[in-house]
Amino acid sequence: MLTLSSADLDAMLAMFFFPFVRILAWLSFDPLLGNKAVPTRVRVALAMVLAMVVTPLLPVDTPLQLTSGDGVLILLQQIAIGAALGFAMRIVFTAVEYAGQLMGLQMGLSFATLFDPVNGAQTQVVAQFLVLTTALILFAFNGHHLVITALVQSFQDIPIGATLSPDGFAMLAHWGGVLFEVGLHISLPVTAALLATNLTIGMMSRASPQLNIFAIGFPLTLGVGFLVLYFALAYLPARLDEFWLRAVQLGAGAMRGVAGL
Repeated sequence: MLTLSSADLDAMLAMFFFPFVRILAWLSFDPLLGNKAVPTRVRVALAMVLAMVVTPLLPVDTPLQLTSGDGVLILLQQIAIGAALGFAMRIVFTAVEYAGQLMGLQMGLSFATLFDPVNGAQTQVVAQFLVLTTALILFAFNGHHLVITALVQSFQDIPIGATLSPDGFAMLAHWGGVLFEVGLHISLPVTAALLATNLTIGMMSRASPQLNIFAIGFPLTLGVGFLVLYFALAYLPARLDEFWLRAVQLGAGAMRGVAGL
């Protein structure tokens, strides 16, 4: 007859609860599943399913207790690890949204905003279009599989109860600054084309003062912007593939002090 003591039950519960907290923290910060459009019950159910899959793969030689000071510390560590991976992923979408805002500003569409139910705020149409395109591209090359693989691998690289590296927070802060670099890089073709267009319109107005610059300036910049954006979208998947892979590697290795870049 199999008998289990209260200590055994507490250890078994801890073995499931700590992975569940790490996965739930990742889902709360994930750019696709961590928004307001996804119900909380869906995230909790998905975290429970993934935790049940991951728990049998964990080492059992480390005694874990929930009702102790060490248990609270381990709980905070799991939240930090999951949040680090989700934050690294969110930077990708933030960089794309920043690029779309720059494009819309140069094209004269800064006033064209729509209410984004995902973020609960007004978002420019160009930025929202690029964010949706990015999500479809990431699903097309199985970017969500890379994130789940990195999450499962994090339990091997950073076991429950392991000491976290303090350099991870500095790495995440530096990664947050990368969004400006990548956003400018993505918006550079449209921005450069519109700069040349504005210079051309300026020379035309100087050469022909009677020209109604307001009548032709806005349609011209809008048409050139959309035309260049159409051709620039062909190079977006390769750039996003590289950027997403960097985000996965950094998010998985930040809390152990390995950049993975």
